[in-house]
Amino acid sequence: MTLQEYEYARESPSKLAASCLLLALTMKNLGGWTPTLEYYSGYSAQDLHPLVKKLNFLLTYQPRDKLNAVRSKYSHRVFFEVAKVTPMDMLKLEETLTSS
Repeated sequence: MTLQEYEYARESPSKLAASCLLLALTMKNLGGWTPTLEYYSGYSAQDLHPLVKKLNFLLTYQPRDKLNAVRSKYSHRVFFEVAKVTPMDMLKLEETLTSS
């Protein structure tokens, strides 16, 4: 989704990937940003928080009229129906990020 949004072009690909991973871990309650993830990514959880919030905002307020083929593809069980995952509530995300 970020490929079509100009404001994400200035983000480094590694930071964007790390932020996506942290958001996914948070959304699925799979734990937080571990020291191992910090070591290998080079980013602390605090470095990623602003971008994680922006990504969740993008998921929450995405236009439904665009990317229907992509949404349909990733709604299939072969891709674990990731397009159907509900974005986190912004306040709950903020609370989760600050508590970790």
